[in-house]
Amino acid sequence: MQTKVQANKIFITFLIGSFFAILNETLLNIALTKLMDVFQVDATMVQWLVTGFMLVMGILMPVSAIFIQWFTTRQLFIGVMTVFLVGTVIAACAVNFSMLLIGRMIQGVGTGLLMPVIMNALLLIYPPEVRGKIMGIFGFVIMFAPAIGPTLSGVIVDLLGWRWLFIAVIPFAIFSILFALKYLQNVGELTRPKVDGLSVVLSTVGIGGIVFGVSGSGEASGGDSSPIMITIIIISLLSIVLFVWRQLKLKEPLLDVRVFQYRNFAAGVTLFVIVIIAMFATEIILPMYLQGPVGYSAKVAGLLLLPGALLNGLTAPVMGTLFDKYGPRKLIIPGMIMLVGTILFFTRLHPSVPIWLFMAVYILLMLAISAIMMPAETNGLNELPQRLYPHGTAIMSTLQPISGALGVSIFVGIMAHGSESYIKEQTGPITQQVLNDAMTVGIHYAYWFALVISLIALVISFFIKRAVSPDYEAK
Repeated sequence: MQTKVQANKIFITFLIGSFFAILNETLLNIALTKLMDVFQVDATMVQWLVTGFMLVMGILMPVSAIFIQWFTTRQLFIGVMTVFLVGTVIAACAVNFSMLLIGRMIQGVGTGLLMPVIMNALLLIYPPEVRGKIMGIFGFVIMFAPAIGPTLSGVIVDLLGWRWLFIAVIPFAIFSILFALKYLQNVGELTRPKVDGLSVVLSTVGIGGIVFGVSGSGEASGGDSSPIMITIIIISLLSIVLFVWRQLKLKEPLLDVRVFQYRNFAAGVTLFVIVIIAMFATEIILPMYLQGPVGYSAKVAGLLLLPGALLNGLTAPVMGTLFDKYGPRKLIIPGMIMLVGTILFFTRLHPSVPIWLFMAVYILLMLAISAIMMPAETNGLNELPQRLYPHGTAIMSTLQPISGALGVSIFVGIMAHGSESYIKEQTGPITQQVLNDAMTVGIHYAYWFALVISLIALVISFFIKRAVSPDYEAK
């Protein structure tokens, strides 16, 4: 275990690198329309700048456990930040869409490996009694960065142009690498397990196919693409089943799925996935509602949601400190009750709801997510023995983009189905008012589904207990 000063230097190094890597997850979203004009590509093509980034992250996260066991902390962090820097430079210099996409996907390589590396190291350098606070501070970064991404992107694109979305990141990435060269120390021991090639293939096909298929089916509006995406998803699910079966047979699994034998980890993962689904889907559906039936511009819609998103990040360190003091139940159970209540409100959402009330409920939703997500994740990881840290962090990191893509696809699909059903029932002309009413009905359908899964999560939350790793119990 490192001294407090050494541990804090390592932590600061991680915070600097992770902030700018995670910022890129949402930094490009506002600029997609501009990039369509610059490179003369359609919406389906430009969306690959987001989908491709998530796809690469999804493929690499499951195999991160092997990287963590084969390479030192310094080698991994400096290596992945260098890869991220190379991708950023390529994107900044892009002369065509293909070059921009390549740079973006190389960025995804760095970001995909960075999160599991950092989380594994934090588990090793900090004891369980302070992990809540540390994970809370780290949670602030991973929540705050994507929250300000769209707003920051809009300002940069308007004032400086789209290339500066990448140029502005370059000096900070370089600084992060130099800071790591000076201060970052290695933590943990290298075991260098044998790498099973078939597991790598099954993992790549399974996770990559799920992210691609779910994202693609969410974008598709029907036609010939839908059966193709469904086929991809089926093949991916079969690959994941075979991957899990093979991991249970191997002496040195690529990703040890036996971590799910630990009850608090399994419960924490379930809550984590449900909250991610609700959060990602809400961040897509509510802006559509504000710009559709309510009639606000994209900029105003973004500003209305910004306070809740920022508060979600700002309260993460507070929730972490409270977790260390009181344990998970006193945060997660009230958080789940608040989450159920806010989702119930959204099942009755309509354009005449006062905007102050909408903002207040959205803020409560973000506070609920803050009270649930990081405590559930940290408590689950706390239960694992040290040898399983790389596998636990890899699973948590892998499930985040999958859950996000799944949530968006399911919610948008339910909303679209509800809207279409409402329109088919109309006997008069299809006016803009009818379309607005149809979207409102569709949103109600989506949030009724969210209510069901949040009630399941509420029941699970009552079975969570404060967890301690067997390694620390032995001491």
